[in-house]
Amino acid sequence: MQATAFVPGHVTGFFSAHPAEDPTEAGSRGAGLALTDGVGVTVEPADGKTAVVLEDAGGDRQRMSPGSIDAVETVLETLELDAGVRLEIDADLPLGAGFGVSGAMALGTALAANAAFDRRLSENELVTIAHAADVRAGTGLGDVVAQARGGVPIRLEPGAPAVNSIDAVPARARVEYVTFGERSTADVLAGETDRLTEAGKRALSRVVSEPTLSSVIHASRRFAREADLLTPEAREAIEAVAAEGGQASMAMLGDTAFAVGTGLTDAGYDPAVCAIDPAGATLEG
Repeated sequence: MQATAFVPGHVTGFFSAHPAEDPTEAGSRGAGLALTDGVGVTVEPADGKTAVVLEDAGGDRQRMSPGSIDAVETVLETLELDAGVRLEIDADLPLGAGFGVSGAMALGTALAANAAFDRRLSENELVTIAHAADVRAGTGLGDVVAQARGGVPIRLEPGAPAVNSIDAVPARARVEYVTFGERSTADVLAGETDRLTEAGKRALSRVVSEPTLSSVIHASRRFAREADLLTPEAREAIEAVAAEGGQASMAMLGDTAFAVGTGLTDAGYDPAVCAIDPAGATLEG
């Protein structure tokens, strides 16, 4: 049986890191936006070794081994699918640019493989598997649970569904983004995170007291400055949007500026355009 899942991209506006020995308890607090641009994952049985075919945002297709995508490999191992699987991954978003693509691939693999191979696991179980895989890979701390929820999720407590707490801002909006290059999430998370965690706690407090989309973008922009994470290109784009009366911030952790409405267009950029995805991760068909 073949099964396909779609997982929205996710831009984290701000976060605080909360490591733990158990990856299902580790994670982050923070807020961000789930996007209608995302990742599709199709899973089906195949003869021989497991194979992955990735089509990236530029339309290039490449055949890969599961081991080249750590989080996906961990999901397959957890589901006891070490061989005889074919994955087709279609990513609308660039990798390494702050869109949670690794988490999306892990969650999409979990959802589609569960259906294709009749593993009969619940949604929370599959989100837990994908979240733990993303944490172990060092590629994300909160993307998976946010992508499962959709909308504008506020992660009040870290970890997988059994231990976390998530609220959301009830909002829909056009979203624009411009990517200037790649940035390693693993490298940032492996370094000193005390400063960004304190900045993330302050940002979350602001949004909890005023849970609006405008508040999320404002808190995100302030967090980027306080955590000293702004790249020169993202800073320039954010300031250009502000000069036109718009709101923008930087995607964590990537060299990407995002704005709601037409902020980047008004500032003279040629951005990619999508919207807030209200549904979260879903099986297609």
